[in-house]
Amino acid sequence: MTPEQSDALRNTLTLCNEAADIASALGFDRGVTGVRSLQRLTYKTVKAVGLSAQPAIHVIQKVAGAYAALDANIKAGNLGRPGSKRFTAAISKPVTFRADAAQSFDDRSLSWNMDTKAISIWTVAGRIKDIPFGGAPEHLAVLATHRRGQSVLVTHRGNWYLHAVVDIDTPAVAEPNGFIGVDLGIVNIASTSTGQNFSGAAVNQVRHKNLRLRQKLQRKGTQSARRLLRKRSRREARFITDTNHVIAKKIVTEAKRTGKGIAVENLTGIRSRVRLRKPQRVALNSWAFAQLGGFLAYKAEAAGVAFVRINPAYTSQECSECHQIDKKSRIDQATFICQSCGVSLNADINASRNTAYRGAASWGALNLPNAGRTSHPVVTGTASQPLKRPVVDSVAG
Repeated sequence: MTPEQSDALRNTLTLCNEAADIASALGFDRGVTGVRSLQRLTYKTVKAVGLSAQPAIHVIQKVAGAYAALDANIKAGNLGRPGSKRFTAAISKPVTFRADAAQSFDDRSLSWNMDTKAISIWTVAGRIKDIPFGGAPEHLAVLATHRRGQSVLVTHRGNWYLHAVVDIDTPAVAEPNGFIGVDLGIVNIASTSTGQNFSGAAVNQVRHKNLRLRQKLQRKGTQSARRLLRKRSRREARFITDTNHVIAKKIVTEAKRTGKGIAVENLTGIRSRVRLRKPQRVALNSWAFAQLGGFLAYKAEAAGVAFVRINPAYTSQECSECHQIDKKSRIDQATFICQSCGVSLNADINASRNTAYRGAASWGALNLPNAGRTSHPVVTGTASQPLKRPVVDSVAG
């Protein structure tokens, strides 16, 4: 890419985001945030800034999407309680956009030439038809055959990227020959019923190093310290994302190879539900468990591997051999010794086996309704007697 082409793209993003700020302010003043109503209100104004028709429409759609995301965060309570400082700051002013914020283009404004590996794109300097692009061979092959709809122009650290939407048919889910249970935890990020543990000293070392550095920079409180905090936060997020990708890929590859499905605990609300010591709370809140579960789900779907989420209640207290539930069996973080049958196991492996068992039962209940299983397994017991859950008669695989 030539410097002139780079300047044209940068000026285009700047103008698009200036127009987005104008549309956002108009919509905020009038209380209009829906796509159609916002377009009726702001289309002529946005075009008058210097945008052509299609980019103007996509700018307005971006503004409407930003307000929709804001509403969703408010409803989910992500901005704190009504009246709080953060909540008030979010709703008291229009949404604004960075000068280099990403901008989407449809096929009228941006086209791909896979033969010459170049794109043609509308810019404020006119249509540019010979901007080269590159990518991994396997990604380019997918792009050539499955690209659909919009492309998003992004700049990061002086480089330019296009995020293209592709539409790929996922394979049919194969009937699983049993399930691999995945137990998510603190010391080990993930443990599987096949005996794999994912964590180790390296991950925990990075966690604690980042924690110490955050505390040091927060105490310092200078502008340069805050800047470094943001930089370190982005680096830590990339580290977590990469680690979760690697873990998910290994688990899905193993499941695909062995013809098994994957069962994962449904950990929705885990941060507000569990009680942990302070060092464990730090680990719990510094790892993206939901992200790992999401990676497992979409990678399993892409590979045609069955995937289920199960209720995690008592998985750490239940014996994977006799299925008796007794909290006394969990001796410590790493050790499980059943108070009924005496079996001794690593606690995470025991929990992952229970997860695999429940995953098979759940899959069977949904896909093999007449397979002769107990229709409603329940937890029974009294306050003075260890809980014991009946075993499902038969499960898929």
